[in-house]
Amino acid sequence: MVQFGALHLQALSGIGMLVMALLAIFVRSRAGRRPVSLAAIIMPPLGMSTGFLMFVSPYFHLPVSWALLALGAGALLFSYPLISSSKLEHREGAIYVRRSKAFMFVLLGLLCLRIALHTYIERHISIPQTGALFFLLAFGSIVPWRLSMLSQYRRLKEETSLPRLQ
Repeated sequence: MVQFGALHLQALSGIGMLVMALLAIFVRSRAGRRPVSLAAIIMPPLGMSTGFLMFVSPYFHLPVSWALLALGAGALLFSYPLISSSKLEHREGAIYVRRSKAFMFVLLGLLCLRIALHTYIERHISIPQTGALFFLLAFGSIVPWRLSMLSQYRRLKEETSLPRLQ
């Protein structure tokens, strides 16, 4: 039977984080090829919200101040580069994500910053708590980003008089 120590878990979580980040970059690079729908904007934060179930387990419990700080940092610091590099445009009778070369660099920069923070923080608190903090950081950044996209989407829909729901 294979036993995993803290070092193995750290290595596995780092590899998992890198794979997920590269997958996100790949998916986002192809996003401009298909029209954006209301569901495509709303579903990522809704799907991600199921992650709050982790807080049922005592291993993931955090002080409220830490949780609020992580959510606030995500909303105020990490969402801004995503918002500024994600624009929607009307093209060919539909709404598309405008490709931005800066977006890939933003994702890579956020990944590097997240890895550095993750490495530092997990030295001081447990691995599950570190995961919980970074979940809150990510959720705090994705919600304002998607709300911004939703606002742009609705504005473009009204300007172009496209059908309400797709």
